[in-house]
Amino acid sequence: MSKTKVIVKSNGSIRIEGDFELFDMDGNQHDLEGKTAVALCRCTNSAKMPFCDGAHKNCDFKSTFTAGPQQA
Repeated sequence: MSKTKVIVKSNGSIRIEGDFELFDMDGNQHDLEGKTAVALCRCTNSAKMPFCDGAHKNCDFKSTFTAGPQQA
């Protein structure tokens, strides 16, 4: 089994690749139809929440991310 990869894109979505399952806060599982990659919205303007539909490009969403030490 390959590791799951999570990519936080500056000014954009969170991309998840690999073997994973996605649940809502009530424990209901999303049907991903065998997908091995999804992009999750961070700007909260997507019409397909929790998935990204590119809305961040039109709402001036800004959030820069660089990897570094884990913060508490």
